[in-house]
Amino acid sequence: MIHKKAANRRQRGAQKTCSNVFSMFEQSQIQEFKEAFGCIDQDRDGVIKKQDLKETYAQLGKLNVKDEELDEMLNEGKGPINFTVFLSLFGEKLNGTDPEDTILAAFKLFDPNATGFVNKEEFRRLLMNQADKFTAEEVDQAFSVAPIDVAGNIDYKSLCYIITHGDEKEES
Repeated sequence: MIHKKAANRRQRGAQKTCSNVFSMFEQSQIQEFKEAFGCIDQDRDGVIKKQDLKETYAQLGKLNVKDEELDEMLNEGKGPINFTVFLSLFGEKLNGTDPEDTILAAFKLFDPNATGFVNKEEFRRLLMNQADKFTAEEVDQAFSVAPIDVAGNIDYKSLCYIITHGDEKEES
């Protein structure tokens, strides 16, 4: 245990020399951000630009994003948004936030009309084809606790509560 902590400290120290933003996250979180960055960086040039954001929104079903809205997002980076800047922006946004708020914010990306629901089949497709691709079994397992209505929509606010507080059915 002590050796592991010392190794972690050495790793964090090495990361700080590159940029202290890497010290804000665990290695697994950095890998997840790297995958998210890769999904957004549509042309794979290492920088997120307006066209990358447009294409990402289009994949999520939101086709009429205003240029001003995209410019506002890009301006948060105060220059080209490479992976380090991307990580810094998330570090600033996530610092001190509640895990439930973080999960809700992620789901809201898939709910451009702010209904509080995401379509189960569309979400299944995304989970099985993007970033850390889920298997059909993993998706079924996740959906087994998800509140899904008769129309096939996931109530993601309730699901976030279950994820962060546990499922009452499992506890009894």
